[in-house]
Amino acid sequence: MEKKERKKLKLRWWTVIVIILALVLAWWFGNYTIKLNRTAYMTEKVSSRFRIAVISDLHYHSSGLGSTDILEKIGAADPDMVFVLGDMYTTGSPQADIDGAADVTKSIAADGYPTYFVSGEHDTDADYLAGLEAAGVNVMNYKSSILDVKGNKVQLIGIDNAYYSPTFDLTNEFTVDRDCFSILLAHIPNYERFAAFRTDLTICADTHGGMVQLPFGLGPVISPDTGEWFPKLLSDATVFDKGWFQYPGGAMFITSGLGDSPYPVRINNRPEVVVMDILPEKEGNT
Repeated sequence: MEKKERKKLKLRWWTVIVIILALVLAWWFGNYTIKLNRTAYMTEKVSSRFRIAVISDLHYHSSGLGSTDILEKIGAADPDMVFVLGDMYTTGSPQADIDGAADVTKSIAADGYPTYFVSGEHDTDADYLAGLEAAGVNVMNYKSSILDVKGNKVQLIGIDNAYYSPTFDLTNEFTVDRDCFSILLAHIPNYERFAAFRTDLTICADTHGGMVQLPFGLGPVISPDTGEWFPKLLSDATVFDKGWFQYPGGAMFITSGLGDSPYPVRINNRPEVVVMDILPEKEGNT
């Protein structure tokens, strides 16, 4: 009888150990492996397809995601341009981490990909931004450019707002060229004002996808906008956590980014490199 009890106790301990190891593996996989999030947008304003890669919110630290993994994912996608949407380091980080964040973006440009950057609320240091520009990164903080991308006329507009006043209005700063395919880059989403500005496509970051996502498309545990618990379950309001959001004449896309700030608690929401194909409308209909 005593022997049987010892066997049962041993089996229980092994069961506990296996469960703990499985949980640790799931936690590691959810926080420290990168997925390619492939998506597409169709528009009548382009005549040939082109590809964008998007990264953001790395919040670089020495024990976090390595630059090699990020660069390999971008290389595998082979984009025509790369957008880096801010918060690549965290305010107050040691200089080594700030340099590490800069090296990721600089390496993308050094690999030959046209690279366009906007700041978040963290990565605003003047020396950091000057270093990116010196390395060939296009810092787009309150800038607009008309680009030729694979024969398509593209207007790229970038802003670096950390906060939005009640009177915030992008038409005071920019004019959207309706003959171009227009893209607005912004770290922090502001759906109502961006929808009113009406670029064809707006790409944002900042939310970290809500960090912890419920299964079956039930949304984040906590709203990144309001702090409300289980917002998709308990409210009819749109939750701007990650993915696509349509507005008249265009759409906004929010990436859930790469980092694990402030704590490594991503669940059902892996770090991502977004690979977005911009397609001619006629191609999407064939």
